[in-house]
Amino acid sequence: MTPHLPARTGQQFTVVHGDYLATVTELGATLRVLRHQGRDLIVSLEPDQVVNCCQGQLLVPFPNRIEAGRYTFEGIDYQLPVNEPDRGNAIHGLGRDQYWHLDMLGEDTVTLSWRVPPFEGYPFDLTVTATYLLDDDGLHMTVTAHNNGTAAAPWALAIHPWLANGMDGYGDEIDAMNAQCSLQLPARTHVQVNDNLIPVGTEPVDGTKYDFRTLRTLDEQPYDDAFTDLEHESDGTVSALFVRPDGLRVRVGGDATVTSFQVCTGTGFPAPKHPSGVAVEPQTAYANAFRSGDDLIVIAPGTESVTQLFLSVDQED
Repeated sequence: MTPHLPARTGQQFTVVHGDYLATVTELGATLRVLRHQGRDLIVSLEPDQVVNCCQGQLLVPFPNRIEAGRYTFEGIDYQLPVNEPDRGNAIHGLGRDQYWHLDMLGEDTVTLSWRVPPFEGYPFDLTVTATYLLDDDGLHMTVTAHNNGTAAAPWALAIHPWLANGMDGYGDEIDAMNAQCSLQLPARTHVQVNDNLIPVGTEPVDGTKYDFRTLRTLDEQPYDDAFTDLEHESDGTVSALFVRPDGLRVRVGGDATVTSFQVCTGTGFPAPKHPSGVAVEPQTAYANAFRSGDDLIVIAPGTESVTQLFLSVDQED
């Protein structure tokens, strides 16, 4: 008799509030589903589906890339696994491929935690806690990293939702669908990169296809770019607005710890790895922060870093 096995992404934790439903997986504390009135706000995954484009993943303790996987912190050299072999980089952290522990589950909220194992390339003893909460305003996420150790730890994070374009396309046809979507992002600066997508400089967005300070259609693809020098609101929050052809307006952002966004249209991706939407990723630091130190958070022993994020339907005034 074949034993009954759970989904390969582990336990599935579904929470509901009003018009919103979210499902978070034990694997990686990944946001697998987020719906409003039955419509997908993000590109959803099946419980056993391979997460081949970071859909809904929480990227800790670093987002995006670290060149060659090598960095120096407080005078010590470290080597991370190179898991983007074509470009020779370490990419998207360590927590997304690990099973997390369920701390609490309620009707509209779930909390999972993960203690970083003693990785040779990241030996810092952190406990990371992720709480997902639904309310009338949508999804709120709180990520806390507590340093249990005796040494300071480098830290950065992002979430990686692919915002659904509402048309469920496949392969190259998605580019034309995304071109009907619009994005508004309050960033003054675009991050320039080399062929391996490692930052080499910055430039003002003025007069370029990267100026999303007012709503702009995504008809000048490709985009796989970081945007920084953000204009935060008076309450410290910052957000991007994504508008679909069906009129649905989706807002994603976070608190004052969010210093940049990564935007990716998936243009040119292999068809099975091309989600039908646009990745809009709030992050506390952009690529290569462990090497450059740009916007890097350093968590002292016995202290913690907290980031609050959100994703919701934007109700037009």
